Amino acid sequence: MGEGEAPAEPWAVGEGEAPAEPWADDNAKSPQERQSMTKEDLERGSGMATEQSAIDADGSAAQIYQVRQIKVYRSKRVIDFIIASIGLLLAAPFAAIIALLIRVSGPGPAVFKQTRIGKDGKEFSFFKFRSMRVGCDDSSHRQYMKLFIEGDEEGLDKFQSGRKIYKLTGDDRVTAIGKFLRRTSLDELPQLLNVLRGEMSIVGPRPHIPYEVNMYKEWHRRRLKGNPGITGWWQIHGRSRVTFDESVKMDIWYLEHQSVILDIRIMMRTITKAIVGRGAC
Repeated sequence: MGEGEAPAEPWAVGEGEAPAEPWADDNAKSPQERQSMTKEDLERGSGMATEQSAIDADGSAAQIYQVRQIKVYRSKRVIDFIIASIGLLLAAPFAAIIALLIRVSGPGPAVFKQTRIGKDGKEFSFFKFRSMRVGCDDSSHRQYMKLFIEGDEEGLDKFQSGRKIYKLTGDDRVTAIGKFLRRTSLDELPQLLNVLRGEMSIVGPRPHIPYEVNMYKEWHRRRLKGNPGITGWWQIHGRSRVTFDESVKMDIWYLEHQSVILDIRIMMRTITKAIVGRGAC
């Protein structure tokens, strides 16, 4: 796989980590039998790879994927704590300079606090270096996220003037220093505090804003079964180049296959991505 290229499917990663399709080892059930399974059967499942069609509240069909039980490896919290502690110490001088530049660039605090949704749908205070002007209207972001989560390609094309990219571009709310911070992902440094507090992990699905979670399809909520992260499988393999549904599949795949080795790979790739600024939001 070339640098920066996303796999055709999030589980197509090689090295024997996952089957070519998440239900590939379910030889005991025919497609008809899988189709007839209820949502409760899937959620109650023993970890056997299955696929199910479910009906969302809006009446649309959705695929629910369950490859294996979501289980955090034992040392994850310890590793998170150690990395976050060391990271905060090493980043302190840079963080002080960034905070000063933000304060000089305009009114408002250097660190931005926002409510996000964490594991099992619990709210927490999420920290970032402020990259936007204070008191901005978020209606354009709400409208964009609605189109993005619903997969409305026509509506997204109008937002992006035909550009095939899945992020809100040309956002005039972002400051000059904010553009640099976002491109290099330095705006994420304060989230090391969230990791120390146990609200986030170094690696995991990105935490969403409450109004974004309220727009989820039913199967999207499986990504809330683990702690959110500063970086993750989606960030290094998709980010602004994949649809929302594909990003959720990547998050779910990670939660079902997380390990020490996989987390190290993701963290190393994140560093290179931050250096080149590829696909930054």
